[in-house]
Amino acid sequence: QVQLVESGGGLVQTGGSLRLSCAASGSVSRFYAMGWYSQAPGKQRELVAHITRGNAITYVDSVAGRFTISRDNAKNTVDLQMNSLKREDTAVYYCGAELNSRVHPRPDYWGQGTQVTVSS
Repeated sequence: QVQLVESGGGLVQTGGSLRLSCAASGSVSRFYAMGWYSQAPGKQRELVAHITRGNAITYVDSVAGRFTISRDNAKNTVDLQMNSLKREDTAVYYCGAELNSRVHPRPDYWGQGTQVTVSS
């Protein structure tokens, strides 16, 4: 059974930084890709950052240049470094893991989520 556990969320002021971490049970290298998704109140969950087994990385435009996704196969973690945070970044952030390549990322496994709140 695959388990993904997120950590690192919290309350931060505008312009601050947070680092989210997703720890997987077992090797992350077995997944084709992993990603971080955000879900703000009343909105759909959306992809924020995505990294494949081959280290191809994509970001949603709103976070490009501010967020960095990284994958550590030795530690079985995928992290999201979030800098220059804005109020609109406030959301629950979920880690997702995909077993196979798809045209549009659709995780097979999800973590429980971690709350990020950015205050002015």
